[in-house]
Amino acid sequence: MRLFDTHAHYDSGAFNADRLEVLASMPEKGIELILNPGCDLGSSQTAVELAERFPFVYAAVGVHPSDCGPWEEDWPERLRALAAHPKVRAIGEIGLDYYWKDNPPHEFQQKIFHAQLELAEELGLPVIVHDREAHRDCLETVKAHPNVTGVYHCYSGSLEDARTLVKLGWMLSFTGVVTYKNARKSLEVIHWLPMDRIMVETDSPYLTPEPFRGQRNDSGKVYRVVETIAQVKGLEIEEVARITLENGKRFFGIEEEEVL
Repeated sequence: MRLFDTHAHYDSGAFNADRLEVLASMPEKGIELILNPGCDLGSSQTAVELAERFPFVYAAVGVHPSDCGPWEEDWPERLRALAAHPKVRAIGEIGLDYYWKDNPPHEFQQKIFHAQLELAEELGLPVIVHDREAHRDCLETVKAHPNVTGVYHCYSGSLEDARTLVKLGWMLSFTGVVTYKNARKSLEVIHWLPMDRIMVETDSPYLTPEPFRGQRNDSGKVYRVVETIAQVKGLEIEEVARITLENGKRFFGIEEEEVL
């Protein structure tokens, strides 16, 4: 089984003790590709460095809503410089997060989200969107940039919003959360969602799937997301692995010869 973990944070401090060893072990676990998104300028730089080191790792660069407080006027230029690297395939992780009360004010998050969507449009890159407890504002912001498409990572919205995003040409991605007992809403979305709009991810080191909850997550556990989707869709696991791999490669513009 060949798999694409389309969202994993190997720049995280949770991997400081064994980052390179963990990544080096992934091909033997069936992980063909990994996309590491940044959350601020430093982690975006690390994502690029990891992509340079491992042929199967690609990067996205961006500023997460929880980390956008220090934003300065020159940050779009600094992101633009990072995005010039040939292995950077998206702007992300960007979006809105209204869950944490100590996050930057909602209006400021929206301003930075708009700025990064504008950068993505300028560069012709897709975006990776984080939406937590901000569904209405996030969707309205996305709709204000009709020339930008992307993926809602760790999708947690409604079926109605999923229908809207599919009409807009967007992808939805799912994590180990779909293996949890309270995942009913996500499973309803997956049941409806066309297979060509689905990607899989771990969001490592977070959101570890069952039966591994409590452990640090890594890309080797993304198969549990694939298994769950296969069960919901009534498909063979290998078929879901193949389709989601191809979806991710198409979305991030990764050609077959790049990863041989």
